[in-house]
Amino acid sequence: MSSMSDPENAQKKINTKPIGIRLLECTKKSSLSFKTHQVIVLTITFLAYASYHATRKTTSIIKSSLDPQSPDNSFLKSSKALSWLLGGGWAPFNSGNGTALLGDLDLAFLFVYAIGMFFSGHIGDRMNLRIFLTIGMVGTGLFTSLFGVGYWANIHVFYYYLIVQMLAGLFQSTGWPSVVAVMGKWFGKGKRGLIMGIWNAHTSVGNIAGSLIASYFLKYGWGWSMVVPGGMIIFVGLLLFMFLPVDPESVGAERDEDKSSLPEKIGAEVTKPLLIPTMRSEKESPVGFLEAWKIPGVAPFAFCLFFAKLVAYTFLYWLPFYISHTAIDGEYLSDEAAGNLSTLFDVGGVVGGILAGHISDRLNARAITAASFMYCAIPALYFYRNYGHTSMTINIILMLVTGMFVNGPYALITTAVSADLGTHRSLKGNSRALATVTAIIDGTGSIGAAIGPLLTGYISTQSWSAVFTMLMAAAFVAGLFLTRLVVAEITTKWQDSRQGLTTNIRRSPTNEV
Repeated sequence: MSSMSDPENAQKKINTKPIGIRLLECTKKSSLSFKTHQVIVLTITFLAYASYHATRKTTSIIKSSLDPQSPDNSFLKSSKALSWLLGGGWAPFNSGNGTALLGDLDLAFLFVYAIGMFFSGHIGDRMNLRIFLTIGMVGTGLFTSLFGVGYWANIHVFYYYLIVQMLAGLFQSTGWPSVVAVMGKWFGKGKRGLIMGIWNAHTSVGNIAGSLIASYFLKYGWGWSMVVPGGMIIFVGLLLFMFLPVDPESVGAERDEDKSSLPEKIGAEVTKPLLIPTMRSEKESPVGFLEAWKIPGVAPFAFCLFFAKLVAYTFLYWLPFYISHTAIDGEYLSDEAAGNLSTLFDVGGVVGGILAGHISDRLNARAITAASFMYCAIPALYFYRNYGHTSMTINIILMLVTGMFVNGPYALITTAVSADLGTHRSLKGNSRALATVTAIIDGTGSIGAAIGPLLTGYISTQSWSAVFTMLMAAAFVAGLFLTRLVVAEITTKWQDSRQGLTTNIRRSPTNEV
């Protein structure tokens, strides 16, 4: 019986391989190595989520074209030169409540995105992630493009843009739980923080690419700033369908021995989740939603991310608008220049994500690292608001620093922490919790991401200083949610150091008889 089942299993694995993998193996005339599969996974998932963020960034770039008049700045209203520079806007967003309407669009997108995230994680653990991601990317591209079609179709109905944004948010929610689940199945814990930190640069790379592309095409009409990125994500989605291997078992890749598995330390159930054991049960059942919430560390990191993403997404959606409506060294920038300048925030974010991942690996302390970055973001936000307008050089430096501290913990929690908790030892080796845990953490964070831009749309009409006060308070609360985990990690390290000191004393030659 076993002799017959082995060829059948081998044939089944071949049939489940993506067509692109089969073409590569046919060209090479041999099976791809495990490392080669890892490179493919890294590359494809990087491009996939970068394209998700590129399409998400576009609306922040076109805001100043839709609503060029800032209600709280009398100079903008009186300056004919600046009015010519920004253009006449696009109804209904160029009305007195245009800024609030743009905030409503952000809320609609992010609210549906957050709710969809919980369902996407649940579905992602139960179906082929390659197909699931492809559907999400094609749908995202379609509805992003439909938003831009409103430019040529001369659509001025607010509810058209509202509905299109909501549907785009729904398809966008398929991305994050799925790519993290795929990464978690291919990469071990050894240097997960650093690897995930580098890989998570896709968020900032996508934001930068989306900003540059959307800013470039603004001169041809804001519709192009939506349609071009929409077409790009559809192309990447088809590429993903052809090449992405979901897990080693689906392509028959031999898993390398995990040499990073070490004995657990005191307090590790709180501070150091285990990686998936090498031995698995024959059939894994998906983990329930409530069961996933009970995994130690999930709730505090989820609520921390709620406030961390509130800060990060306020910058994502409003930074170009803020720059174009704030005089830097006495001069206002065009929409295109403001969009290009805003990319430096994401450059800082790349550095912050890699730095946070590396530090957390070296210290073996995810909570300490994340909390420290959030607390450091508070003075960075204060200095950017109060001194960023004095000169272009100071603005650039402070924007880079702010991006580093704001995006560092955001990147760490949504990647390495989510993958750690999704393979926690309490799951007993069940890998089918990755997407669900990731969805819970990022879905909770995305609710904060929806609230931040919405509040900014209303508060900014009164004072941008009040907006930054809100962001500083959110960063502080985000750090507070990790207090218990930080204390646990510090306690563990203190106990380990005492045990190490005691051992050294006992081994000292002076203690020998």
